[in-house]
Amino acid sequence: QVVLRESGPGLMKPSETLSLTCTVTGDSITTDYYDYFFIRQSRTKGLEWMAAIKWNGNHYYNPSLRSRTSISRDTARNQVTLQLGSVTPEDTAVYYCARDSDFTIRDWGQGIQVTVSS
Repeated sequence: QVVLRESGPGLMKPSETLSLTCTVTGDSITTDYYDYFFIRQSRTKGLEWMAAIKWNGNHYYNPSLRSRTSISRDTARNQVTLQLGSVTPEDTAVYYCARDSDFTIRDWGQGIQVTVSS
């Protein structure tokens, strides 16, 4: 069974950099044709796809977030990390890690609430 678990800060201040880690167990993050990505859900914006890193290491970003988003992976720890810079209260959301293959989402993390407030 593959399990994805997000971890990171629950509360942040404006202008800080959010760092979220997705720890994967039950499979390697380099398994062919499985891609990992982050999605967030907020009351104001709904569901928003943020960034993805493919099984071969290529990464892709939501153009609206590209200037302050970075996704990377640590194959030794089997983790995927998302960084979002210069956060504002608009970035308050539940953040999810997920993976897909063949254009189908296969597994989700449980999500982590991140609140940005001064």
